[in-house]
Amino acid sequence: MSDIIRRDPRAEWIARNRLHPLHAAMQPVQHSWMGPNGVVRKNVHGVGFIGPNGIKRIDRSGAQQGGAAKRTAAVEVQLPLHQVPAPAFYINVVPDMVGGRLSSHDRDLLGLARQLAGNDGAVLAVVFGEHKETTFATAGVDRLLVLEGHEFDGYSPEQRVQGLRAVDNQLNPRHWLLPDSRSGGGELGRRFAASLKQRPATRVWQIKGESCIGRAGAGQEDLARPLPRLILAAAECADPVSETRHEVLPVELSTTLARSLPRIEDLGAVAVDPAAIPMAEAEFIFSGGNGVKNWALFHQTAAALGATEGASRVAVDDGYMARDRQVGASGTWVTARVYVAVGISGAIQHLQGIGACDKVVAINLDPGCDMIKRADLSVIGESAAILQALIVAVEAHRNGAKRDAA
Repeated sequence: MSDIIRRDPRAEWIARNRLHPLHAAMQPVQHSWMGPNGVVRKNVHGVGFIGPNGIKRIDRSGAQQGGAAKRTAAVEVQLPLHQVPAPAFYINVVPDMVGGRLSSHDRDLLGLARQLAGNDGAVLAVVFGEHKETTFATAGVDRLLVLEGHEFDGYSPEQRVQGLRAVDNQLNPRHWLLPDSRSGGGELGRRFAASLKQRPATRVWQIKGESCIGRAGAGQEDLARPLPRLILAAAECADPVSETRHEVLPVELSTTLARSLPRIEDLGAVAVDPAAIPMAEAEFIFSGGNGVKNWALFHQTAAALGATEGASRVAVDDGYMARDRQVGASGTWVTARVYVAVGISGAIQHLQGIGACDKVVAINLDPGCDMIKRADLSVIGESAAILQALIVAVEAHRNGAKRDAA
């Protein structure tokens, strides 16, 4: 059975999708070719991978040789394992974990932490409550500390600062890294800095040696300062970890967290009209394009899903949507957790505008369009029938939830 070559549909999809970050890695490498003089030339740089120390390693087991299927398996499975048996110090990262998963901002932050840790340090991720993330190993996490408890549910900055203080007292990390975001990391980092009586570096986008550079002056200027212990980093502060996998060994607190009466009470989420949410801040966007023929049904589906409406440039130019609803490089750059594109073929400007979205769902008749290639989930078919079925499914789900609650 080991000699049978098995297909990997996901790897084949990435190899066809020129917009996917791993597209270049999936392309077959030409190791030898016939030169113009009849001499066989060999590409000595086409074999191997870059190790965690920046040194090129060559796999002499033969796993990187042969057909595309074997080469794909090497790329997906055989990433070099980076181990830190006895860390000399820790670089602690507190990701936002919006929806229980690492966001693109969190992965950038872990990439920056990996740079600061070097070879002797370990990157420790501190997560509050339950999570759904399964890719900590490929995101650059050497150690994982999960602070469990109902006191960390919802909006609980005081309890979270208390938990971070306990971690700081036990491990004494060299640096603390938090995302300078609106999802909670920016506020938590500033509260934590005030608790430690330290001045953090905010909106950091680059670190060089013992200094860091952050945005200032309403984002129009750069401010350089010595590298502090507490860093609040902006998005795209570093490249995410992609060439190594890590152990993700569990870490536990040696002391029990003291329970104190919080001064802030979380009254739960407040219902907000999705149409009132700015496009740049929306987490769930339902966007329509030239392929939408029934706009009344489109608006009905968006309302049923509770999503913020968006549109392509063609739909806006045709007058179906307002100009402030346009998504793309010529409109609004969005960072939604879920972006649903209905009848949008995927012009390059539109794809640039949704580049930071976590999950993209495409509904289209053309299985070969660029939006289908970019999407994480694709539905091929007539948009009107699909939207009608989606409304029925949403209503059935909500009615079932009401019956269970009763």
